[in-house]
Amino acid sequence: MHAWLNALPKAELHLHLEGTLEPELLFALAERNKVALPWPDVESLRRAYAFHNLQEFLDLYYRGADVLRTEQDFYDLTWAYLKKCREQNVIHTEPFFDPQTHTDRGIPFETVLTGIEQALKDGREQLGISSGLILSFLRHLPEEAAQQTLDQALRFRHAFIAVGLDSSEKGHPPSKFQRVFDRARAEGFVAVAHAGEEGPPEYIWEALDLLKVKRIDHGVRAAEDPKLLERLIEEQIPLTVCPLSNVKLRVFKDMAEHNILKLLEMGVKVTVNSDDPAYFGGYVTENFMALHESLGMTREQAERLIQNSLDARLV
Repeated sequence: MHAWLNALPKAELHLHLEGTLEPELLFALAERNKVALPWPDVESLRRAYAFHNLQEFLDLYYRGADVLRTEQDFYDLTWAYLKKCREQNVIHTEPFFDPQTHTDRGIPFETVLTGIEQALKDGREQLGISSGLILSFLRHLPEEAAQQTLDQALRFRHAFIAVGLDSSEKGHPPSKFQRVFDRARAEGFVAVAHAGEEGPPEYIWEALDLLKVKRIDHGVRAAEDPKLLERLIEEQIPLTVCPLSNVKLRVFKDMAEHNILKLLEMGVKVTVNSDDPAYFGGYVTENFMALHESLGMTREQAERLIQNSLDARLV
C-alpha cells in the first residue's frame, strides 16, 4: 500500500514551511549562524516532540525557527521540503509562511520571501512541482500587526496567491482579523484560515462569513455542528485536514478516533496534508498510511481524497 500511495500524483494544501525544519537541518543552520540551542543533539530535540496541546508545539516551533536568519537559510528550508515532495510524488503544493515569526526577530521581510520564492521557482523548473505561496498572519498577535505585515507584503504581491490565519486558535477568533482580510481580498488575494482545530465550530462560521475564506484549514470540529456540515457539503468548501498533526496535538486521542473518513463518506470535501511534518512524524504519504493502518482507508477512498486536493487548489 505504501508504494502505491507514494506513487499517486498528489497535491498538498496545508503545509507550514517553518514546520518542515528537520532536526538535522536545524542543527546545521544553528552552526552556520552561530545560534545557541537548548538541546545538545538531534536525538534530544526529537525527544522534545511530545506535545500535549497546540501551544506546547508552538513554543518549540518558534524556538526552532530562530535558526533561520539568511536568504540562503530560507532557500535551503524550502528546497529540502520540495525534494521530499519529489520523493512522494507531490506535484503541487501551496505552502504557508509566517513572516511575523521572522520580522519580529529583526529578519527583513524581503530576506524571508526571496529565499522561499527562489526555491519554489527552482522547484517548478527543476523538479516540475507547481506551487502557490500563502502568507499567514499570526492570530495570537494584534490585528494591527497583521495590517503592518500586509503593508510589507504588498511590495511583493507577485510572490503569493493568498492570505491565511494560523498560530494558537483558542481565544483568537477569526472575527479579530476581519478588517485585514477585507483589505487583502480588496487587493485581489484569496483568503483561507485555520479554524475548528482547537477552536469551536463557531470559528469556522466566522471564517466563512466574516473572512470569506475559500478553504478551511483543519476544520475537523465541524462534525459537532450538523448545520455547518450541511453547509460545507452543499457549498463543497474544502477542509485541509492533517491527521498526524491532529493526533500529535491531542485533537484526537489516537488515529482510530479520527473523523476524516466519516466526513469523506458524508460528502465533505476533505483533503490530506502534513501541516508541520518535521514535528508530527510524517509527510503526505505517511499521513495516508496512518489512515490506512488505523482506519482501514481503502484505495478508492485514497483516490477520492487525492482528487479532492487536486480539485481544491487555488492555482
